[in-house]
Amino acid sequence: MIIADLKEIAGRTYPARRRTQNLVGGPSPIQATAFAMGNVTLEPNGGQVPWHNQEQEEVYFIVEGTCEMCLGEERQIVSTGQAAFIPPGVFHQLTNIGDTPARMIYVYGPAGDVAHWRQELAGTLPKAGVEAPPLPEGAHPQCTEKPEE
Repeated sequence: MIIADLKEIAGRTYPARRRTQNLVGGPSPIQATAFAMGNVTLEPNGGQVPWHNQEQEEVYFIVEGTCEMCLGEERQIVSTGQAAFIPPGVFHQLTNIGDTPARMIYVYGPAGDVAHWRQELAGTLPKAGVEAPPLPEGAHPQCTEKPEE
């Protein structure tokens, strides 16, 4: 039996103020071809999965907290116990709007790397309204800052 234990997975911290821990795929001991899965902790007041898209279907499940979910031209508040379906190719963003950390589980399939992780670390994410479609009206701004080295 292969077990991935969040207590033992350091994960990676991203410039948009979140930590991602791969549970299935990436550096996890569990590998699958049909899907990838992970735990994301968004820092209070603005921690974010920035505006991006990918070719896989995806679901975000909010484990705890209150977030603003942007999906294409839609913007909605999602909170503990809710799941949002993200169709392939549609730009999306999740921002913690609460005063405490928010946690979500992502699942996407098929498995494989998603470009936005590398783009965010390199400071090359497509900018909303410039190289990518604009964010929905009233949405929190996209984090595109390159990490300081």
